Amino acid sequence: METTNLKQALVAGGIAGTTVDVILFPLDTLKTRLQSKTGFYASGGFRGIYSGLASVVVGSAPAASTFFISYEYLKEVLGNIFPDKKYLPLIHMVAASGGEIAACVTRTPTEVIKSRMQTKLYSSTSLAIKTIYQQEGFSGFYRGFLSTILREIPFTCLQFPLYEYLKVSVARYTKQKKAEPWEAAFCGSVAGGTAAAITTPLDVIKTRLMLSDKNQIKHNHSHNYLGVINTFNRILSEEGPKSLFKGIGPRVLWISIGGYIFLGVYEKSKKTLYESKIFA
Repeated sequence: METTNLKQALVAGGIAGTTVDVILFPLDTLKTRLQSKTGFYASGGFRGIYSGLASVVVGSAPAASTFFISYEYLKEVLGNIFPDKKYLPLIHMVAASGGEIAACVTRTPTEVIKSRMQTKLYSSTSLAIKTIYQQEGFSGFYRGFLSTILREIPFTCLQFPLYEYLKVSVARYTKQKKAEPWEAAFCGSVAGGTAAAITTPLDVIKTRLMLSDKNQIKHNHSHNYLGVINTFNRILSEEGPKSLFKGIGPRVLWISIGGYIFLGVYEKSKKTLYESKIFA
């Protein structure tokens, strides 16, 4: 199992996370508005597609850095415990799941703010933070945390074993020790797009929960949901199974392009840091 410098993984992950989130933010906005209960145009349509960007910029680097340092660490530790290559897919699943759980602690508050800004619930990031805290308390920033975990773990359990497998296959085909960053980027795109399509229903549930307001829930507001199971059942009964795949087009496009940029930038940054002996 290859050893990774965790300091380099930390820095490379931060660079990759910020880069991909800023570049693809408009697509994420369109996807969120498509999944909103109020409808695409009522949520803002094509207007203000950069609403909520500030919260993402603040949260991107810490979340991505946390993911990669956890992923690389767990991958190395588990690889030493289970050196047989037949365990590699399981190792990648467990390592990626651990990384996502750690990253979600950082990511969820920024996702809550971003989702509500994207659907025009608040006019500014500072107002969103103030209102959420005043009306819902600190826990309001973690609305949808469980649904985010339930979405991210299946997604990452599909994406990263496939990504690692494709990288090894490419390296074997090109007779290299390891795939080049641009080759890894293509692997990330294929793996991400595949995982995104399969897990879209979980993303719809997560979005609906994050857009719910705790105070309105108490008054049985029709646009709010009480939990993962309640949200799933309500979408099925009120809108039909097709609604569980709302936003699948922008989601697959966003994550396919995002996988290319995110993992390509990560591998390139990590290689550059290693060759330059920065944080060695």
